[in-house]
Amino acid sequence: MPVVFRERGLRFFFYSFEGSPREPVHIHVKGNDADAKFWVGEEIVLAYNDGLNSRDLALVSLIIRARRKEIRDAWYAHFG
Repeated sequence: MPVVFRERGLRFFFYSFEGSPREPVHIHVKGNDADAKFWVGEEIVLAYNDGLNSRDLALVSLIIRARRKEIRDAWYAHFG
């Protein structure tokens, strides 16, 4: 489970075994008893949320948007 980065007490990561066929680029976010998943394409889209409030979701979306290239580069380095 590669961690791409940590920010504001949250861990941004991938699961190494995402299933077959592999899903498109996305990032999981965990912290403070919350868990979320975002698709990282042209748009940043929430896939699911368990525990993040609307303010935290907005903040996480901004972080992902700002670090989109880093996330995508890490994804392709890990998954090929």
